[in-house]
Parts: sequence; C-alpha cells; structure tokens
Amino acid sequence: MSAQPTNDIPLPLSTEKSLQLERLVQGLDSAGLLWVSGYAAGLARFGSVAPGTAVPAAAASPQHAVTVLYGTLTGNSRQVAQRLKDALDGIGVSARLLRASEYPLRELKQERCLLLVISTQGDGDPPDDAIAFVEFVGSKKAPSLTGLSYSVLALGDSSYPRYCAVGRNLDTRLAELGGTRIVPLAECDLEFELAAGSWITATGAVVQQTFKHSTPHAVVTPLRRLEVVPTHDRKRPFAAPVLANQRITGRGAGKDVRHVELNLAGSDIHYEPGDSLGVWPRNPPSIVQPLLETLRMGGETEVTWDGRTLPLVRWLSEELEITRLARPVLAKHAERANSPELARLLTSGAEDDLGRLLRDHQLVDLLRLWPAAWDTQELVASLRPLAPRSYSIASSRKLVEDEAHLTVAVVDYEFSGSHHQGAASAHLAEAKTGDVRVFLEPNAGFRLPADPTRDVVMIGPGTGVAPFRAFVQERTAMGATGRNWLFFGEQFFRSQFLYQTEWQEALKRKQIHRLDLAFSRDQTEKIYVQHRLAEKGRELYAWLESGAHLYVCGDAQRMAKDVHSTLLDVVAEHGGKDREQAQEYLTHLQQQGRYARDIY
Repeated sequence: MSAQPTNDIPLPLSTEKSLQLERLVQGLDSAGLLWVSGYAAGLARFGSVAPGTAVPAAAASPQHAVTVLYGTLTGNSRQVAQRLKDALDGIGVSARLLRASEYPLRELKQERCLLLVISTQGDGDPPDDAIAFVEFVGSKKAPSLTGLSYSVLALGDSSYPRYCAVGRNLDTRLAELGGTRIVPLAECDLEFELAAGSWITATGAVVQQTFKHSTPHAVVTPLRRLEVVPTHDRKRPFAAPVLANQRITGRGAGKDVRHVELNLAGSDIHYEPGDSLGVWPRNPPSIVQPLLETLRMGGETEVTWDGRTLPLVRWLSEELEITRLARPVLAKHAERANSPELARLLTSGAEDDLGRLLRDHQLVDLLRLWPAAWDTQELVASLRPLAPRSYSIASSRKLVEDEAHLTVAVVDYEFSGSHHQGAASAHLAEAKTGDVRVFLEPNAGFRLPADPTRDVVMIGPGTGVAPFRAFVQERTAMGATGRNWLFFGEQFFRSQFLYQTEWQEALKRKQIHRLDLAFSRDQTEKIYVQHRLAEKGRELYAWLESGAHLYVCGDAQRMAKDVHSTLLDVVAEHGGKDREQAQEYLTHLQQQGRYARDIY
C-alpha cells in the first residue's frame, strides 16, 4: 500500500494521516482488513468517534458465538482457519477469525467457543505469532475456563520428534483449565488437507448444534470477502525457467551455496520482500539408485497406490519422501526389523535421541543399519508424499521485475559410508537449464515497515541473509530514508562471505549504513552473530528505542535461540531491566510488528 496518490484525484488524507493508516493496517490479514473497512464505513454513516472516546476491540467475543484463532509460520494454519471460518459462515454460525498475536488475552475468560488452528515450529516451539498466547495459557495467569467449549487442530512435521507438540499441549492445558473438548484433537502432517478437512467438517457439525442461533451484535454489517483464486499455487505450480545458477562460495569452502535466478514472466506470482517460493523437488538418481539396490527392488516394477500406477523408480523420484525420515515410517520399520533399539527411540523420554536419528539418517541408512524386508506395495503406502521446500526470496521486484532470486545451500555430505544429498537443493543445484516448479508462499508477518523513515536491523547468518538482500533492494528502489543495519555471519571470510561485493558496494553508496560481520572459523575462538550483537548492544538498544524494526532469518535450532537470548541480555543490560521485563519488551516489539523472525 502506498501513501502516494495514483492519479490526479486528491486524496482526502494528509501525508501524515496516510502514513498512520499504513502503520495501522500493516500485518493485518484479509479478515482484519475487511473489519477495518467495515468499521470505517460505519463511522462514515453514523458519525465520527469523539476524541478520547474508547473504541471497542474489533468484534469482541460477546458479539460472536465462536472465535477461530490461528498461529502460523508458513501460512498453512491461516489457510485452514479461513476454511473453517468460511464453513461456519455457511451454516449460520457467527464467528470471528484472529491471528494469535492479535487476540486480546483478557477476553479468554469470556470465550464460549474457541477453535484453535496452530502449527508447531521445528521441534516443539510455537510460531512467533502465537508465543504470547501459548505462554499465557500455560502460565498461572490463565483464567478458569469452565464455560469454554473448544477444539484444537495441530499442524506439524513428523520428521521432528516433538511433532505437533504445541497443539497437543494446548489441547491438554485447556482441559486442565476447565474447558470442554467438543471435538478430539486432530494432528496433521505436511500433507494436511485431508485431515484438516475432516476436522473442519466434524467441528462445524458440533458447533452448529449449539451456536447456530446465536445472533451477532456487531454494528457494522461485514463485507463479503472477495475470493481471488491464483492461477498457480501449491497444487498448480508454475514452471519457472532457470536464468542463472552460480556458485557464490569460493574454493575450499565447506559449503556449496548457489545464487539461482528464475523467470516468473507469464505467471501470476507477485511477491513482496519477505515472501518465499515453494519449490517442488525431484529426488536425484544419486539417492534413488542406492535405495533401490539396498531394497533389492527393480525400478521398473509397477506399483499401484491411491488409484495410480507408476514404476517404482518414479514413485521414489517424484512422489515420495526418501531424504527425510518421519516417525510413522520409523515405527513401521522398527516392527519389521524387530529392533529394541528403534523401539526405544519411539518411547517417551527418548525425544533427543530420536531427533538425532531423524536429522542425520535418510531412508537408505535406516534400511542398511537395521535390515528388514519390505514389499513394494507396503513401502509406497508407508512413505510420506514428497513435500515442497521453502526458500526465502532474495530479490525485489522493483529491481529485477519478472525474476525471483534464491540463495540455496546445497545439502551434500558423507554419512555412514555413503554419499547423501538433499532433494530440493540437489535438484536446484543441477538446474542449469529447464524449468523449476514453484509457487508463492506469502509471509505477511515478515514485512518491511510501511514508514520508509523507520530504521531496520537485519540479522541473517548464512543463507538467512537472502530476504535482507531483497529488503535492501526494495528500500533503495523506494528511496527509503531510514537506516539499514546488517549483521551477517559464516565460517570463513574469504570463501563464504555471501554477496560480498554487493554488500560492500551498498555500504559505499549508503544503501546500508552499518555492516557487522562474524566469521566463526577465521580465528581460534569461534565468533558468531550473537557475539557481535552483544558488542554493539548499546547502539542496538538505542536503535530499538528510536523505533527501529528488528528482523532475524536463518536456523531455528541454534542460531535463532542464541540470538534471542542475546537480545534479552542487550535489553536487560542497556535498558535497566530484569530478564522478565526484557522478555516483555521483546514480546511487545513482536506484537507491534517490530520484531519478526523467519526461521527454519
């Protein structure tokens, strides 16, 4: 949204008011935007709010029979929550839809029916937009919920041992607080559509019986949401021609990182800085062939599953996950191998050991280390469908127009005596010509500030720097006057300073104003970005106090946790706060949309 007029008709708002409006609507989803438009229309019809008059919260819970609440990282939970809201609208149930970060926690004790759709990030963490809600529900501050009816849909990834843990914990906790579970907890893996659809149907049927005749008391009649169906999406990806594929790490580097440029001309993919591209991979022959040999199966053997008949080699190359192990297939293999060791990993208390196995082993390793017989039909039926991988977009359309740039770390390593590759990264590394199947994954929670005068602090070690390349390109093209501060880290300066020439040129041209670097292996003592944050703590806190927006992108397992802990230390030391107050400070920044993370 731009504060500048797009034609010769003068806007009824001053530039200052326009900027205030942009800040107000920043980060709102479609439901929030529609509510704001309806509220404004109501004011236009019935009169303005007098100065000092309290404005009620948007669609407060007494006005709606049901609250649909979601927490999401990639947008899947929001998609399911919107489907549920639409289904409730269709059966005459008054419901409001809110992101967890926008939910007024004081209203929880008044809720009559709460329907939660929430993902688990990585190995057991809530998505950033749900942290405050999860912590509140789990705390001593949580109210009695004896009058609450609820149900939870949990989304996750069964390649992590604490799969769907956030949803499970909330489901249990709401019951402990006195809530009544109206539909059992539903758990969804990466392919969530079928399970989510069943939960929506079951939940809608129960809710309709109790709440259909509840009458909303909203003053403004809500506008009907306009559905815009994209031509290309997850199920209908766009075949993007490869324009460039260049290695950007030097000789001797321990990592192969590629800069990949794709042509989106002719698609309806219109991305913004902070968005990602979903890439549908193909398992390379270097992974498939050793697997067939270990299984002692012929690749041309035809296998029928789910109404389709394909040669086994095509199932393993194009349809099924073979580089990421998941708990369900591990459980089935443990039974076939009659292995007490594998069975132990599946018990409560062994999550850390299970996590290491799921992280380090591919399917071929499981078959080699714990031999067991499979037949082709059972194997195909047991493996998870191949899932797309997400890559942060490293470019701004204002600069590259119909292109999208990706920064790809190629997964390629030796383990247990054999060569291993990642499905998507190997697929992209080999894509010098031809097409790559892609679709847009919007990330509304990871956006530049609408106010171009705001400063931004970007923390992106490794390939986490990708979206910040897009941020700087965008801010430069816009003529933003706010300052840009980048923290970047890798192992070696000489061989792994990603986009080195670009950053140095941007620094020279004042397109970035501060650049702090951490190369962990260039000296005896390892130095990471969090050490640079601590060193610059006084200045960093001063930037935050003056309204800067803070962004973190990269590894969720270690980097993001270490960076968050260091930020707490910085706020505590330079803001004169204790640890709890520092956490409240960062939580407030998150709620304002000034502390955003895109971690994986």
